[in-house]
Amino acid sequence: MKFAALIRKPLALAIFGLSANVFASLNLENGKDIDQTKCYSCHAKKSGFGNGDMIYTRGDSKVRSMANLKKMVGLCNTELRLDLFPEDEVDVAAYLNHQFYKFKP
Repeated sequence: MKFAALIRKPLALAIFGLSANVFASLNLENGKDIDQTKCYSCHAKKSGFGNGDMIYTRGDSKVRSMANLKKMVGLCNTELRLDLFPEDEVDVAAYLNHQFYKFKP
């Protein structure tokens, strides 16, 4: 078994503060797929420029920590009825952090 696979679950649990029951595995590809299919078009409209990624990199971003990022992903999921499972929310937050925010655990 690869070293990365051995540390993935404990590391993600520490980063996201989730119990093992909620967390299946950290999956950046799943997070990316969900972002592209369920988040990008809405964010593209909100940006006014047709670019859904701009919402993550704007100067007046509400997301200033990993806790804020998790909160915003959860809020979008609930308010927009995206029907994401908790592990999907974790994957989306992990992907967005990896791709855009770069918050330290």
